[in-house]
Amino acid sequence: MASEAQQGSSPFIKQLASSNRTTRDRALSALRTYLKRNAPLSESECLKLWKGLYYTMWMSDKPRNQQQLARDLAALLHVLATRENFLTFLDGFWKTMSREWSGIDALRMDKFLYLVRCYVQEGFQYVRRAGWDAELVEAYTGIMGATPFEARDVRIPNGLRYHVIDLYVDELDKADEDSSAPVESLIAPMKKIGKESPNKTTRKRATEALDDARLDNWKQRREIADQSEGEDEEEEDGEFGGFDD
Repeated sequence: MASEAQQGSSPFIKQLASSNRTTRDRALSALRTYLKRNAPLSESECLKLWKGLYYTMWMSDKPRNQQQLARDLAALLHVLATRENFLTFLDGFWKTMSREWSGIDALRMDKFLYLVRCYVQEGFQYVRRAGWDAELVEAYTGIMGATPFEARDVRIPNGLRYHVIDLYVDELDKADEDSSAPVESLIAPMKKIGKESPNKTTRKRATEALDDARLDNWKQRREIADQSEGEDEEEEDGEFGGFDD
């Protein structure tokens, strides 16, 4: 199974998209093992895998099963062995969602909306676990700015843009448990689409999202945290060193 994944072969993709849940689960388990490797994933390989994963989600039935599958697919981000593979796999997800979004019917839309929410959340969680590393934040926001927050590409469905805009601050708030996130950097793609989109509704929704009171609270909490860290450093510098002889 893993060797089929490595070759990007159609049998593996078909197994991911099978109507049989056991077959799909077995293929997904093999994929987890495969993604743990250190070898680099190519863009074309990730797009092939995501085509299969998209249809895995498509074929899933019953709300509880769908939600669990969405969480399982989002958890794949944490299986990836290298930062480069994380970024390539995440980019493949957004490109696949953009390509397939317009073909999702009303009966299936809810599970894909939830899948997108899970991917925004786990993307933030991955970056958080890396200590909000500046280079990783830049690469992550670059991917977000290239697809869901891209302002002018008519091939990207506005419905996908709207959904990501609506949930972005919510999921960042959940991920940033200690108010340590570089919020200004992380919301920069949404600011850009709010200014540059030729679509009035997109601009309006981005503006409304950026007016969220939590963004101001973040700044206040960050200032308090920075002040507290400064006071701690002063206390350490002024530690009692004992009496002079």
